[in-house]
Amino acid sequence: MENCIFCKIINKEIPSYSVYEDEDIYAFLDITQTTKGHTLVIPKKHITDIFDYDDELAAVVFSKVPKIARSMEKAFPDMQGLNMVNNNKEMAYQSVFHSHIHLIPRYTKKDDFALTFKDNGKKYTSEMMTKIAKSIQEEIE
Repeated sequence: MENCIFCKIINKEIPSYSVYEDEDIYAFLDITQTTKGHTLVIPKKHITDIFDYDDELAAVVFSKVPKIARSMEKAFPDMQGLNMVNNNKEMAYQSVFHSHIHLIPRYTKKDDFALTFKDNGKKYTSEMMTKIAKSIQEEIE
């Protein structure tokens, strides 16, 4: 895609700090470095978000994530965990519309990253949960 910053990075039009590359994916350091080692994993093929993946590309891209994560764990012995984040569409905070997976190393509970979930479970009855699950099941191809 012509104006995609990640496509320009893949094409070496914009410099980056490469972590891993093969024929299908490119992984590089996020310039924000939310925590030391914050890495982005992207498909080389321009895909807007998770909704545009086909099974083959998803298998290729997502199969490389553990390999890169294990490398990060070895590179940073003080790493205590890792968040894998994938935002899809503007409502979900996607800001670059080329699919990317954030691998964010975690060192302490007081580092510069927080991910919290509000527990809304009490708002849903068993019947509501069953209906929600069924509506998703019916759409799986």
